[in-house]
Amino acid sequence: MNAFSGKVAVITGAGSGIGRALAIDLAKRGARLAISDIDADTLAETGKMIKQNNVFMQPVDVTDLGQVSKFAQDTVDHFGVVHQVYNNAGVGFAGMDILNAPYSYYETALQINLWGVIYGTREFLPHVIASGDGHIINVSSLAGFFPMIQQAPYTASKFAVCGFSEVLRSEMIMRHFPVKISVVYPAGVKSDIVDRALSQDEDKRIMETARKYEKAFFRISTEKCAKTILDAVARGKKHIRMGQAITIYKLMRYFPRTCSRGMIRSARKNGA
Repeated sequence: MNAFSGKVAVITGAGSGIGRALAIDLAKRGARLAISDIDADTLAETGKMIKQNNVFMQPVDVTDLGQVSKFAQDTVDHFGVVHQVYNNAGVGFAGMDILNAPYSYYETALQINLWGVIYGTREFLPHVIASGDGHIINVSSLAGFFPMIQQAPYTASKFAVCGFSEVLRSEMIMRHFPVKISVVYPAGVKSDIVDRALSQDEDKRIMETARKYEKAFFRISTEKCAKTILDAVARGKKHIRMGQAITIYKLMRYFPRTCSRGMIRSARKNGA
C-alpha cells in the first residue's frame, strides 16, 4: 500500500496542464479519481488518457458554490468517501501594472484562484475529515510568496490561498482532525496557463513580454510537476516548492532587498 492506492482523490482543473498530469499520475499510483473542469471537452480528453475504468467526471465551474457543492455530494455518493482534494483550478493573466489593470482582472483572479479553493475546501472538508486519513492540497504559486511585478491580481489571489491554507492547517491541528494540509508553489511549469492568459489580451507589447518570460523561465513539464507534488504529498510535506520557487524562496528569506532589486532589474530587461 502506498499513500494513494485505493484512496479517492478529487482534482479540480483536471482538463489540462498540472491538473491533467496529476490525474494521470494519481491513477498510475492506484488512486480512485473524481475529476472536474469547467471545459467538458478537455475533461473528457483527460478521462480517455487515464488507464482506469472507475473515474468519476463532472464539469464544474469552481466559482459557482452550487456546482462545487453538488460535485462534492455526487463524489461521495459515487465512492462513499473522499481522502484527498487537489484544489488546482486556476487562471493567470498577461502582465499589466496596477494603474492599468482593469478591475475585472482582480474579480476573475479572486473568484477562480481564491474562491475556487475556498469552495473546494469547505464543501469537501467534512468528507475528508470523515475519511480518517485526509489530505487537502491547495495549489498556490511562486506568486504566493514573491510579489510579481505587473501581476497584482494573480499575486493577490495566490497570497490569499497561502494564508487561507495556513489557517486551515492550524485549525485541523487544534481540533485533532485527521487531515494534512499542503500548499504547492509551482514555478516555471510549461502548462497552457500562459496561452489562456494571453487569449484575453490583444496588447502586442504585453504578449511579447509574456512570451519572453515564458521562454526564459517556463521549463518544467507538467508531468515532472505532478510527480514532484505527489512525491511530496506522500511524505506529508506542508510546503511543496519546485523550480525557481526553491531558489527564490531562499533568496527572499535571507536576502530580501537583493531579491527585490533583482526582480525589478529582470522586469525592466524584459520590457516591463
